[in-house]
Amino acid sequence: MTDTFQNNVVNDFPDIVEVEFENIDKNYLKVIYINFLLVFIPFLVGIIVLHQLVFPEKINEFIVPIYIVFFVLFGFILAYLVASFTKRKYVLREKDISYKCGLFVKTLTTVPFSRIQHVETDEKPISRIFGLSSLSVFTAGDSSDDLVIKGITKQKALQIKEFITTEINE
Repeated sequence: MTDTFQNNVVNDFPDIVEVEFENIDKNYLKVIYINFLLVFIPFLVGIIVLHQLVFPEKINEFIVPIYIVFFVLFGFILAYLVASFTKRKYVLREKDISYKCGLFVKTLTTVPFSRIQHVETDEKPISRIFGLSSLSVFTAGDSSDDLVIKGITKQKALQIKEFITTEINE
């Protein structure tokens, strides 16, 4: 009986770090700003209403520090969103698609075409104003999307979807 099983050591890894990633469309930063304002303004109105109608006099004595903490908190959130925008990048290669993001916690997700079940594109209302779409890639065995690229042009998203669909059907 001969043993034909071999398990050779892999020493030469493909280097994803040296691949040139594409940036997310710059208009997506406008979408981020609008989404931020859609969250910020209701919170600001809520704090003003609480200040004027609900807070007792004891809490109103600290209203200036409350507003300062509120604006500083939302200022940090906005600064983080803007700073992390430039870190959102993707690349479509011959056999896989990769997406990286993150300012403090950096994430790099690569999905090989052989694992992809289906691909979706969607346009949220604000993104649609700027002609942007999201591309979601789903793999087998998981009900959630495994890779989502937000902020690419609708035409580019459809091209990538068509390319991946063609590749997974071969």
